[in-house]
Amino acid sequence: MPITQHTASSFSKAVFCTIVLAFSSISLAQQTDSPDRNLTGFEAGDEAQPLWEFGAGGGFVEVPNYPASSERNFVALAAPYVIYRGDVFRIGGGGGARAVVVEDSTFELDISVGGAFSADSDDNTAREGMPELDLLLEIGPQLLYRMKDFEFDSGGEGRLNLRLQARAVFSTDIKRIDHRGYVFEPELSYQQRGTLFPDTALNLSFSAVFATEDLQDYFYEVDDEFVTANRNAFDATGGYLGSQLSAGLSFPIFENMRGFLGGSARFHAGAANEDSPLFEKDITYSIGVGFVWRMYESEAIASW
Repeated sequence: MPITQHTASSFSKAVFCTIVLAFSSISLAQQTDSPDRNLTGFEAGDEAQPLWEFGAGGGFVEVPNYPASSERNFVALAAPYVIYRGDVFRIGGGGGARAVVVEDSTFELDISVGGAFSADSDDNTAREGMPELDLLLEIGPQLLYRMKDFEFDSGGEGRLNLRLQARAVFSTDIKRIDHRGYVFEPELSYQQRGTLFPDTALNLSFSAVFATEDLQDYFYEVDDEFVTANRNAFDATGGYLGSQLSAGLSFPIFENMRGFLGGSARFHAGAANEDSPLFEKDITYSIGVGFVWRMYESEAIASW
């Protein structure tokens, strides 16, 4: 059932209760090197990380308005950032926001949060006259498995991870929140640092996304009231949404500043709703560039 503005507070309480449950599981967590430790940041894998830090970052991304859309969304951002590396609660550092339930050197089980930018339908020819696509928020359990670590003769290091995510999806225009179904996303990722240059890091990943009918409806369904001469009615179904191959590079600019370059290709051929008039391209791409400037770090050190 859609979550309206009147029930948004109930949803917030449910999220809070979920996080509290994760916090109550602290006794299950072992303090050790995390399988989700990011190799692309300021510290290498054998260096201690500060418990928290803050600074500023900026950049831009250009992405499709929605999966398989030919129209694009350009977003430029400049904002402060905060990273906190607690034993249970963790914010930033490449892993988003999450509450760790169980962790050892091989596995991590957490409750994580993600999202996607909104899109303006007035500028999108396929969705012209249809409701705008709002900001998307995701929350749900995530299992991370460290498959293999690598050490290179040149001094570099690498890590291969498997990530399994199952999340509830919500859309919001700030005034209201609506439930948009669920997604399941398995991802294989590889990080490598210090092979080409001492502090330069590479990230590669491949993922596949499966979505329930509610989310597929949000992207691809065309109700009778929105039918035009060039847009037929369409009833979307759940199933395969698409796959994504991503690559990113991070590198030092100054002592406390790192730059980032990245891009991805998304493959939608064979998707459950490729016959929708809103499904425009089998292959789309995203690109982005940015920087992070660490202005302050704590003397306290994270335990992982």
